[in-house]
Amino acid sequence: MTDDSDTDAGGPATDTGSGSPEPKLETVLITGCSSGIGRETAKAFLDEDWLVYATARDTDDITDLEAAGCKTAELDVTDRGQVERIVERIVDEHGRIDCVVNNAGFAQMGPVEDVPTKKVHEQFDVNLYGPHRLIRAALPHMRESERGTIVNVSSALGRITLPGSGVYSASKFALEAMSDALRGEVGQHDVDVVVVEPGPVETDFYDRADSELDDLPRSDAYGDLYEMYDDANTVSGGSPMSVKPRAVAETILNAASSTDPDPRYPVGAAAKYFMLVRFVPDRWRDTILRLVQKFAS
Repeated sequence: MTDDSDTDAGGPATDTGSGSPEPKLETVLITGCSSGIGRETAKAFLDEDWLVYATARDTDDITDLEAAGCKTAELDVTDRGQVERIVERIVDEHGRIDCVVNNAGFAQMGPVEDVPTKKVHEQFDVNLYGPHRLIRAALPHMRESERGTIVNVSSALGRITLPGSGVYSASKFALEAMSDALRGEVGQHDVDVVVVEPGPVETDFYDRADSELDDLPRSDAYGDLYEMYDDANTVSGGSPMSVKPRAVAETILNAASSTDPDPRYPVGAAAKYFMLVRFVPDRWRDTILRLVQKFAS
């Protein structure tokens, strides 16, 4: 994505009537702004004078963002019609779309065997198919403008998985794989693709994760795993290594503003440690995880 000087030189402009065209603000579409990372990301972009389209499934949850200066819209990323309409609205109102932040998502935790296939589909529909819908809608406009950044919010669990996180990790692994392929496909059109990988974050994201876990038909085979989740605060954002949502938001903003962003941005100490664990041989890692489960149960 180009910097401000490039935008001033070649970006679409508005005639102010004084004879000097005024450059339009850069435009960002952010999903999942009702709370946590999405809400803070909208504020961070707004603070840097971007034109922010903040979206959520329920616009009542983002009225304060509208009052702060964001444009808001209802958006369920599983609804293709809503996805296409918001992208067309941005292009109609502003002439281009500079950045898409695919943030909306949730975590379906639990042993793989206990998670019904319907819930696996729901997980992928939001965490993978949703970003894919937004990407397909926005990319033609970015290619035409020869500028743009797609930021896919993944997770530290998108690079390494743990017992009980198989379904959630699978959706994020898939998002990372799609992002890697896409980066090679659209680079020739001056479109950047970035993956942001937070570790634990202090948000209510984990409340839904706990709720999804509670709704599972728990089998007796995994009692120790459920006990670890229930007693060890494993699914919550209360870890000592948790980061504030603002830290993730600022990372997203920095990536979107960079002329040459990194492919990946781990956020927080836990995420960086997880990146290192990937290089441990699989058998060693499995042994360590079994020991952790044994002592935690």
